[in-house]
Amino acid sequence: MIHVTRLLSIDEKAIEETFIRASGPGGQNVNKVETAVLLRLSLDRAALPPAVRARLEKLAGRRLTLDGDVLIASQQHRTQDRNRAAAMAALVDLVRRATIAPIRRVATKPSYGSKMRRLEAKTHRGNIKRDRNVGGDHE
Repeated sequence: MIHVTRLLSIDEKAIEETFIRASGPGGQNVNKVETAVLLRLSLDRAALPPAVRARLEKLAGRRLTLDGDVLIASQQHRTQDRNRAAAMAALVDLVRRATIAPIRRVATKPSYGSKMRRLEAKTHRGNIKRDRNVGGDHE
């Protein structure tokens, strides 16, 4: 089990690792060693709560496949182990962000005092503009 939060864990059977050849640094190894890792998290097998799963699908964006899998790729390091650790950290971070429920905004109305201050400021500004008119009629 991979612990995401105190209350949430992901079954390791829901994660599938595939190693592929990476582009970038690696010298001669880049053409013959498969150091990049591609993690595939099956949301059906992960047994996530429905709310967390919905937020994860939204956060995953383009990394979500039509089959309902989340793909995480890592090829920034030169070794398989470091890329595996980086991909796993990215996956855990993504799921951890999905566990945080958004704070609902409570609609409020402006107070009576703030309405009065706004109207007084508008009146004051209008008087300033009216007084700029040199040749006009003043009331």
